[in-house]
Amino acid sequence: MNNVRRRPLGVGPVRAFEAVARHLSFRAAADELFLTQSAISRQIQALEDDLGAVVFLRGTRKVELTQAGHMLLRAVDPFLERLDGAVRQVRQARGRRVVSVSTFASFATLWLIPRLEEFQHAHPEIDIRVSATDNIVDPDGNDSGEVDVALRYCRPEQITPHAVPMFDEIVTPVVSPLLLERAQRTGPPLTHPRDLAGHTLMEEDNPRGSQEFVSWQRWLAEQGEPDLEPRRWLFFNYTHQQVQAALAGQGIAMARLAMTIDATVRGELVEVFPGRRMASPFGYWLVKPAPAQLSEDARRFCEWIEAQAARTRAAMASL
Repeated sequence: MNNVRRRPLGVGPVRAFEAVARHLSFRAAADELFLTQSAISRQIQALEDDLGAVVFLRGTRKVELTQAGHMLLRAVDPFLERLDGAVRQVRQARGRRVVSVSTFASFATLWLIPRLEEFQHAHPEIDIRVSATDNIVDPDGNDSGEVDVALRYCRPEQITPHAVPMFDEIVTPVVSPLLLERAQRTGPPLTHPRDLAGHTLMEEDNPRGSQEFVSWQRWLAEQGEPDLEPRRWLFFNYTHQQVQAALAGQGIAMARLAMTIDATVRGELVEVFPGRRMASPFGYWLVKPAPAQLSEDARRFCEWIEAQAARTRAAMASL
């Protein structure tokens, strides 16, 4: 007698299977579910292991369903339709309307959360669920597809078809007014990039793909000071840690302007060399699903995000 597997399949792998089967593309399925292609591949591999059968034939340029895959898809389609319908009914019965937002930790801390009160005031009937991770996606947290919109930081070629640009990446040295005043009074003054040699410089110490484009090394090279060494360095894993240290007057930060614009407008941080900003090929994006899959509440949230992004662009340009 064959030892037939009896363990039930997980919903996450089933949903990944349905998306790949519908698009016949791992990449398109990953875009739809806000996952990486490798995460989708792991989901499908886990499903095939549990199922004990191969569901896709993976070619160089195309993906095809096997006989087992066709059989499973016939059962999965109505199952997911009933499941999603039941979830909608439960949420409506509870009287709660929720928009789930995925973003990265520093952006949530410095840009999104300070603005949320305005949206909640305008739409008190809509709850917001923020899932913050510094990875582009979180396979453990988002494998069920329970993300309505995402706020992402990446290159344009990495983004999905339905994404909307929010603002570009601009970096610039910033300092607290008290530290700047002390520098002007007791020295060394901050009138030229070479003056940074007498100060503490703060930088992110997190090997992301964008690190080289937002580094002091690159900025100093552009200013003709490639060999400058500061009095001391302070390194932080996250952008919001660096910003907090700058606010506390602990040194001069190479700041991502979009995430320090509020503090700069309030006068809590000052651009040291406003005419020497540096651009990066990365940018900030509002990632939406296909229009047919965007709920009315999520649409309202996206419109609000786009309006907030326009304000940020205007503030960055006006400084």
